[in-house]
Amino acid sequence: MQHAASRVQPIDAVKALAFVGDLSMGQPVDHSVRTAWLAAQLAAACGCDASVQRNAGYVSLLRWSGCTANAPEFSELVGDDVAGRSAMLAESVHLPKLATWAGVLAEIHCEVSGDIARTLGMSPAVQHALRNIFESFNGQGKPQGLQGDAIPIEVFLVTAASDLEIFSRVYGLHRALAHIAGKADVRYPAVLAARIQQHAADWLHTLDQGEAGDPLAPSTASGPLPDASLELIADVIDLKLPWLTGFSRKVATAALKCSSRLGMGEAQQQCIYRAGLIHGIGRASVPNAIWDASGPLNESAREQLRLVPYWTSRAAQRIGSLRREAEIASFVGERLDGSGFFRGASGAAIGLEAQVLAAAEYWMQLRIDRPGMPALSEADATTLLCAEAEAGRFASQVVAALTAADGDHALPVTPTEPAAILSPREIEVLRRISHGESNKEAARVLGISPSTVRAHLENIFRKLACTTRAAATLKASTLGLF
Repeated sequence: MQHAASRVQPIDAVKALAFVGDLSMGQPVDHSVRTAWLAAQLAAACGCDASVQRNAGYVSLLRWSGCTANAPEFSELVGDDVAGRSAMLAESVHLPKLATWAGVLAEIHCEVSGDIARTLGMSPAVQHALRNIFESFNGQGKPQGLQGDAIPIEVFLVTAASDLEIFSRVYGLHRALAHIAGKADVRYPAVLAARIQQHAADWLHTLDQGEAGDPLAPSTASGPLPDASLELIADVIDLKLPWLTGFSRKVATAALKCSSRLGMGEAQQQCIYRAGLIHGIGRASVPNAIWDASGPLNESAREQLRLVPYWTSRAAQRIGSLRREAEIASFVGERLDGSGFFRGASGAAIGLEAQVLAAAEYWMQLRIDRPGMPALSEADATTLLCAEAEAGRFASQVVAALTAADGDHALPVTPTEPAAILSPREIEVLRRISHGESNKEAARVLGISPSTVRAHLENIFRKLACTTRAAATLKASTLGLF
C-alpha cells in the first residue's frame, strides 16, 4: 500500500535508484549518470533513433537497481559485496566462486531490475533490456546465454558505455580502449567498439568539463511516465538485508504518526514520511558482512557505519524534488547531546523533523531481529527509548508522541494494483522466507514440513509471476501483502 504523499517525479525515483546502485557496486555516485550520457552518445553515433537513445539512458540508470536483491548471496560468496563488485567491474581480480554462481546471481538481479522498471512504468524495451542486461554478444552471458540479435541493442550500448566509463577512470583511456577492442564481437558488436575508438576522447573530455547534457532531456521523451512511489525505493533499499524487510516503511509510518500527534502541518507530515522512506539510501555503501556481524566491530567498520547518513546527504544534492527529504533523512544518526553522527550536530542544529525521524528509526531498530540482537518487545523498546530521552539524546516530547497509543489521524492511503491472491499461510511463509529464513527454519517456526514450505513457495512464485525470493519479496511489499 502507498500513502498519497509518497508520489514523486519518475526521474527522481530513477536517480535515487541509480544512486543506491552506484553505492552498492562500489562506484562513484555519478557512475550511472555518466554511463547514461555515454550510452546515448554511442547510440547516436551508431545511427540509433531517439527512442533507443532514451531507452539506453534509462537502462544505464536502472542497470544496478537489482544489486540490493542479491547482496546476501554476493556477501556469502566474496565476503565484501561492495568491494567485490567494484573489483568485478574493473576486472582486477579473479573470483572463481562468483563465476560458478554467476547464473544464479544474474537471475536474481535481472528479475528484480526488470520488475522495478515495470513498476515505474518504463517501456517494454527498457524492461526487456534490464531482464537481459548481463547477456553477451557471443552467447556466453547470463542468465539465458542469448546471442547476437536475440539481445536488445540497449544492452550492448550500456555495457560498452559502462566499460568505457569504468576502465578510463581506473586505468586510463589508452588501456580502456585496448580492453574495449578486445571485447568486440565478444561482449558487444564490433561496430560499437569501433565508434568508441573514434569518439571516446571527445566524449570523456565533455563529461570531465561538466559540459554534457541530460541524456533524458525532454527533447528525447516519448511521453510522460506515471508518478513513482517512494515505497518502491524503500523496498529496494531494504532488500540488501533480509532482516530489514519492510523496515523503511515502518520507520516512515512511525515518524508520520509522531508528527501528527505533535500537531505538525500536513506538509511537514508528508515531508517526514517521505524522508523516512528514503532514510536508508546510504546503507548500500556498507558491506553486508558488517551489517550481519554479531560481535564487536573494528574502527574501520564503525567508520563505514557512521558514514551511512553522509551518503544519504550526498543523495540530497543529486535528486531534484527529494532534496529536502534526503537532507532530513541524513540527520537520522544525530542526537541532541552531540553524540551522534556523521556531523555530531546537537540541540537546535537538529530540526524537529529530523528529531522525529531519528527517534522513530531508533525505536523501530530496537524492535527488529538482527544478527546478535534479538528484537525487543514494544514495551521494552519504549522503556529504552525513554531512557535515551532522559539522558538528553532525544527530545522527551518527541518520544512521548512517538510512543503514544494509536488512533490518531494519518495520511490517506491509496491502493496499488490489485494484489495476487495469496492465502494467509502463503503470506506467512513468504514473510519468513523474505526475512532470510531457510525452508527448514521457516518450517520449524510454522510447525510444518520443509516440503510443505517448498510447495507453498511454488504457489507463491506462480501467483506473483516471479522465480526468486528477492523478486517475490519486492512484489509482495509493493502489493501491500505484508
